[in-house]
Amino acid sequence: MKNAVVNARMESDLKADVETILKQLGMNTTQAITMFFEQVRLHRAVPFQIKLPNQETEEAMKDALAGKNMETVTMDELINQARSRIVK
Repeated sequence: MKNAVVNARMESDLKADVETILKQLGMNTTQAITMFFEQVRLHRAVPFQIKLPNQETEEAMKDALAGKNMETVTMDELINQARSRIVK
């Protein structure tokens, strides 16, 4: 019997965005939270990796937010780079 209540406070725009995505997936917030809790119980851990970025990644993130050290790359360049890495 479902009789436990979970209360959580969050920003309203986050809640609205997530509820929109969940609706597209065919589920509601309660179902998503239940699924998350079931995965925690099953794996005895949070079902995704949580870690702090290393120093290099942290600096790159700060630069990106500040618009520093950025370069423009076209989709064609990315595709060509990916193709060159494929082992034939």
